[in-house]
Amino acid sequence: MEQFNSINLFIFMRLVRKCMQSKCLILFLIFLFLNSCITQFIPQTNVDKQLLVVEGLITDQPVVNTIKLSKSLPLGTINMANPLDGCIVSISDDLGNMYPLSEIHSGTYVTDPEIFKGEIGRKYSLHIKTNTLNNNYNYESLPVEMKPVPPIDSVYYEKKVIEEIEGVKKQEGCQIYLNTHDPANMCKFFRWEFSETWEFQIPYHVQNRVCWISNNSSAINIKNTSVLAQDKIERFPLLFISNQTDRLKVKYSLLVNQYSLTEDEYLYWEKLQNMSDQVGGLYDMIPAGIPGNVYCIENPNEKVLGYFSASASSSKRIFIEDHFAGIFTQYTNDICITDTIYGNDIIPYLNSGIWVLLTNIIPPIRVVTDIKGCADCTVRGTIIEPDFWKEGK
Repeated sequence: MEQFNSINLFIFMRLVRKCMQSKCLILFLIFLFLNSCITQFIPQTNVDKQLLVVEGLITDQPVVNTIKLSKSLPLGTINMANPLDGCIVSISDDLGNMYPLSEIHSGTYVTDPEIFKGEIGRKYSLHIKTNTLNNNYNYESLPVEMKPVPPIDSVYYEKKVIEEIEGVKKQEGCQIYLNTHDPANMCKFFRWEFSETWEFQIPYHVQNRVCWISNNSSAINIKNTSVLAQDKIERFPLLFISNQTDRLKVKYSLLVNQYSLTEDEYLYWEKLQNMSDQVGGLYDMIPAGIPGNVYCIENPNEKVLGYFSASASSSKRIFIEDHFAGIFTQYTNDICITDTIYGNDIIPYLNSGIWVLLTNIIPPIRVVTDIKGCADCTVRGTIIEPDFWKEGK
């Protein structure tokens, strides 16, 4: 028998007390019988247990392009990476050129920037040959034309008051917006990705006190201008940063990449976006219901998840170095300081279970912590300053 969940346990204890007072033994036994076992329900679906998942984008920039291959997991299993390695992956264009990709680690295949860079107007296809015991098939994407993309006009931010109560300090967040337009009126479907980097500092005199963290966007940011009078986007809400993070404490940077989509790809991202807004119910949409542009040559009826994309890219970076009221900090004294040690005695487990935050020679006092992250910023980030960091000076 499985244990009660927290709600049933609370009701159970109340009922026990009540029964002890009123001697309602029969009622107690009925409740115990009805809630004796809780079993997990996993619905039966007609979705294949393992499907090929393709994630890939090629651009017109002289950089490494990445294709990620993996296998989907059955409903009810733990959500974890399931990369597909050992595949032969290549990209072809409409001129008959073929460009092989190399597998740099399990499930991740990359182009060589010395021999491949996308060209606007060319059409590209992805080719995959799997090599597993249960699946030795060939997959191919529909040809995708690389569309031109206009430059980003501006990326900017505005302070937003999150809460302001009389007698309580104001709390502020940061809303980041984007403006863009296409004077050629050729780009109707936009998508944006971004990479954020921020500096944080530990407020104690420790060796590793200044670090940087970088994250890539996971949200879907798209916009359709085909229904607008002008091919123009103003004040697109790209990202909101709350005060429950230290991103804005010292200095923050956001690099935004802008892509031009075909209508088919836009509809794909739009369906994914709608699905992500609906996740949580038993009968919500699942990714297998969203068709991509990759198919199996030997078995065209086999479902393949994901999309192979080709787009020109434009980018713009913004730095934010400003004061925001009520910004969260995780390095307060009441969180970090564990003890104060007087004298010069040897500290057991020093630099393994105990770390020194502050030292005073006369008189000899050492303030210590048992939380490594309070004494070493590399627990969260890196001490290597990004190459672009001084651009914001």
